[in-house]
Amino acid sequence: MEWERLDLPGARVELARGWLPPGAAERLLQDLLAGLPWEVHRIRLFGREVDSPRLSCWIGDPDAVYRYSGSRFVPHSWPPGLEALRTRLRDELEQPFNSVLANLYRDGRDAMGWHSDDEPELGPEPLIASLSLGAVRRFVLRRRDDPGRKLALGLEPGSLLLMGGTTQRYWKHALPRTARPVGPRINLTFRQIAPRPGT
Repeated sequence: MEWERLDLPGARVELARGWLPPGAAERLLQDLLAGLPWEVHRIRLFGREVDSPRLSCWIGDPDAVYRYSGSRFVPHSWPPGLEALRTRLRDELEQPFNSVLANLYRDGRDAMGWHSDDEPELGPEPLIASLSLGAVRRFVLRRRDDPGRKLALGLEPGSLLLMGGTTQRYWKHALPRTARPVGPRINLTFRQIAPRPGT
């Protein structure tokens, strides 16, 4: 597999286009669209709870409880297709993953705002493995201390993006809305969650 290292100071970001072949990526997209228990997660924004502008499903080992934006998410169990992907990622990257966040962007109105994956459960330098399925959408990274410094990527179905090292400390990322007609996109972000005491 050929990896492309992106030139982002203070970040380790690598991209493997075609990590999942087109046929396998399309089959997985259709299986997840029909088979996952999609729901609207509630998030805290400017001090109040609102519906997130996408559908989501938190999946993982029983102890992979995740807190995000004022909410606590208990994982659904692994479906076979995602369990197989986890095993492949573990073997290829030599990295354990005990959870995956599935986000469904139904059309161009669904989006993800600027954020970093820097919750305490992820540790100081998490490795996030992000697999894209379905429609190509614009994924943007920007430097925390220099918001004018940005990089935009079009992530094709089957592409795998790795964000590791100090990426979450120095960079934010987003999936902006688009006015152009676009079909559904699923993003799978595999993570290793360290359970908090008492969860």
